[in-house]
Amino acid sequence: MRRKIIIIVICMHIAGVALSYYFVPAGTWKKIAEKVGIVKTAKVAAADTAHQHGGGVAVTETKTEMETAGQAEEAPTVEIPEDKQQLIGVRTVKASVRAMNRLIRTVGRIEYDERKLATANTKIEGWIEKLYVDYTGRYVKKGEPLAEIYSPELIATQQEFINTLRWANQGTEVKNDHTAMLLIKDAQAILEASRARLRLWDISDEQIAKIETTGKPVRTLTIYSPVSGFVVQKMALQGMRVMPGEKLFDVADLSTLWVMADIYEYELPLIKVGQTARISLSYFPGKDFSAQVDYVYPALASETRTAKVRFTIPNHEGVLKPQMFTNVEIKINLGGRLAIPAEAVIDTGERQIVYVDKGEGNFEPREVTPGLRADDMVEITAGLRAGEKVAASANFLIDSEAQLKGVAPLPLRKK
Repeated sequence: MRRKIIIIVICMHIAGVALSYYFVPAGTWKKIAEKVGIVKTAKVAAADTAHQHGGGVAVTETKTEMETAGQAEEAPTVEIPEDKQQLIGVRTVKASVRAMNRLIRTVGRIEYDERKLATANTKIEGWIEKLYVDYTGRYVKKGEPLAEIYSPELIATQQEFINTLRWANQGTEVKNDHTAMLLIKDAQAILEASRARLRLWDISDEQIAKIETTGKPVRTLTIYSPVSGFVVQKMALQGMRVMPGEKLFDVADLSTLWVMADIYEYELPLIKVGQTARISLSYFPGKDFSAQVDYVYPALASETRTAKVRFTIPNHEGVLKPQMFTNVEIKINLGGRLAIPAEAVIDTGERQIVYVDKGEGNFEPREVTPGLRADDMVEITAGLRAGEKVAASANFLIDSEAQLKGVAPLPLRKK
């Protein structure tokens, strides 16, 4: 009987514990367990671990710190032992800020100075009766006669002028002063109109004075050279008929000439008006001309992707001829820029890669942004700092080793 009572009490106790565990919240049991030392918090457990390993202070990482550490990517490197570096000929160069100069070489062509071109023509219809300049290339001075033109219209105008002049002189013979004054006044007005018409037809004042003195019209009109220079084009022929405005002669002053050079479109941002260039010709070895950029033409040739740049050079000795070819060199100072040898940059087609020497045989592939190129140097605008060493030779072998080991550069961080 006593045994049965003990068994019933034990069963009731077990049932009560089970029911209390079911209805009491889990947090309450956790607190009870912590108090009696059955369960330890993460912080306490970390402290115990540090204490067991001899650490005086427990280090606790927060969730934010762990995330930040996970985000920080370690730069990948490829290891090339020093003995292998010597074997493959690795050479490193420091990136530094240095003065860069760009030398643009191109070809030019000598042309006429358009500001010193002139043409000789006539304002009346007529026929060339006498030709003073009968071949192209002859040198003429300003005011030198070129040709004489016979024009019936000009003869009629001169005859009208002579008749008006006689009418004005006859006005003085009229006895009535009032009538004489009116006649003279009208005759003078017509006379001035005739003089103005002759001047508009390029009849000089000396010729008009001669007509007034002799009372005879000038048979032909003389065409004079407007400038001193060479006759570069002659359309006038002996006996030919000419019309008003028709060009007879083109005269060019060759004391100064233009040099037209072709500059590629990718070099145009470097060209500015006022820059000095050295111009040389193969016909005159050892003789150079210095000229400045006068004008950069706004249009681009679609066939050659070049633009015209103009220089003006003196031709005092007359040795330069239009259509001669020249060599043009323009040296441009680009100032101080962070630069490395151009051979240190590997162009993958999508990115520009350099290998930075991190020491102890480790090379880090790094993406960079190149800028201007000059004198076998290339400017680096992003991805590299001054003082860092880069592989300037055998970098393709280093790149091959990196490709075999699956080492790829991190993406360039854009600011």
